[in-house]
Amino acid sequence: MRSEAAEGDWVFGYGSLMWRPGFDWVEKRAAILHGRRRAFCIYSVHHRGTPERPGLVLGLVRGGSVRGVAYRVAAERWCEVADYLREREQPTETYIEGRVRVRLDGGQRADCLTYLSDTGHPQWAGDLTEDDQARRIAGARGLSGPNVDYLRDLVAHLREAGVRDLGMERLLQRVVDLETR
Repeated sequence: MRSEAAEGDWVFGYGSLMWRPGFDWVEKRAAILHGRRRAFCIYSVHHRGTPERPGLVLGLVRGGSVRGVAYRVAAERWCEVADYLREREQPTETYIEGRVRVRLDGGQRADCLTYLSDTGHPQWAGDLTEDDQARRIAGARGLSGPNVDYLRDLVAHLREAGVRDLGMERLLQRVVDLETR
């Protein structure tokens, strides 16, 4: 894969890959993907929930745009990183591995590997209301910890990057309110 920004293979992260990539990279850039938006649309029965008490994790759905992070990976590490990402992101195969074109900070473009929501998968939650999302996230816990921590990390990372996502901030407050009752 080649980029106008620099040669190399790129990965686009819009959730936990933004703050915890878990792989070696040679360049990290803020990036925007147009035509997709970040949404809590995947039931999590592994990382942030269980089959008995599913939580929710992020996916990319059609429409809008999403700010995330693009990582350039050295060519000699690409196969290792791609294998790691498949194991990490696909424990129940809820995503479709795909390629997207993002705009990097500075205006350059890069083709990136990313994970898109599989709307035909049984764990596809679809377009849930904010109340439904809050109820599903509150109290859910999986192998990676409480579901609310995932949402909290997202909001904190976005704030650190200078991005105010009022919808995610409002959702976090609703979940915190439910968990403190």
